Amino acid sequence: MEPKAHHLIIGLFTLIAVVAALSFALWLAKSSADREWAYYEIVFDHAVGGLAEGNPVLYSGVKVGDVLDLKLDQTKPGQVRVLVRVEQTVPVRENTRAGLVLANITGSMSVQFSGGSKDSPVLEGSREDPALIIAEPSAFNSLLTNGEVLLTKADKLLTSANRLLSEENTENLTAILRNAREASDSLLSSRDQLAALLERMDNASQRAAEAASRVTAVSDNANTLLQNEGKAVLITMNAAMTGIEETANRIDQLTLDNEGALDSGLQGMGELAPALRELRNTLRNLNRFTHRLEEDPRGTIWGGPTIKEVSP
Repeated sequence: MEPKAHHLIIGLFTLIAVVAALSFALWLAKSSADREWAYYEIVFDHAVGGLAEGNPVLYSGVKVGDVLDLKLDQTKPGQVRVLVRVEQTVPVRENTRAGLVLANITGSMSVQFSGGSKDSPVLEGSREDPALIIAEPSAFNSLLTNGEVLLTKADKLLTSANRLLSEENTENLTAILRNAREASDSLLSSRDQLAALLERMDNASQRAAEAASRVTAVSDNANTLLQNEGKAVLITMNAAMTGIEETANRIDQLTLDNEGALDSGLQGMGELAPALRELRNTLRNLNRFTHRLEEDPRGTIWGGPTIKEVSP
C-alpha cells in the first residue's frame, strides 16, 4: 500500500504543477493581449543592419515595445520602413526623435526614442494606420560609414606607401642619405676653411661699406660744390656768352651795312676774314662748352665721370 500511496502523491503534485504552469501561461498571454499598444512606422534613410523582428524598442533606454515588421519602400528602395508597437501609456510626440542603438556586442540593434517636449502633440497610430516618424542617422551608423571611408583611405595610403618604399626607391633613398652624410662629413672636415672664408667675406663687406660711405661723402661734397660755386660759374659764363653774341651780331650787322665798302677795299683788309673765322670758331666752341656744362656740369668742371650715389 505504501508504494501506491507514494505514486499517488507524486502524480498529484505533477498534475498541480502542470495546471499552475498552464494557468500562468494563460494569464501572461491574456495580460499581453489585454495591453493597449500604439503603432508607429519609422522611415530609415540608411541601412538597418542588425535590426530584426522582435528586437526591443526603447525610450531613453527603457523597453517600451518591440519591432513587428521591416520592409523596403517600393518607391524608394534606399529607405527602410520599420513597424513598431509601443505601450500606449508612453507619450511619443511629434518632436520625438527615433534612431538605432547597439543592443549588444553581437551587433544586434534596437530602435530607440528620445526627446519630446510637453507642448508637442502626441502621435496616435493604429495597426492599420500607423503614425509616421522620420528616423535620424544614428551615431553608430555614422561611425560605421565613416569607418568604411577611413579604411578605404587607409588602404589607399598603404598601397601608396608600398609603392613609395619599393626596392628601387629604397636604394635611391639610401644613396641620397649616403651622399648627404658624405657631404656633411666633408663640410665638418673643412669647417676651419669655411670659418676663415666667412671671416674674409665679413671683412670684405665691412670694407665695401666703408668705401660706399666715402663715395657718398665725395658725392655730397661735389653736389655742394656744384650747388654753391657751380651756379656762380654758370651765371658768369652765361653773361659772357650774352656779351659775345651781342658783339657777333653787331659785327654781322656792320658787315652787312658796309658790304659795298668792304668789297671795294677787300684787298686792303685781307686780314679781316681770318679774324672773323677765328671769332666764329671761338663762339662755336663757347656754345659747345655751354651745352656740355648745362648737360653735365660735374663732368665738365672736374673732367671725369659723374659720381652717382647708389641707394643700398
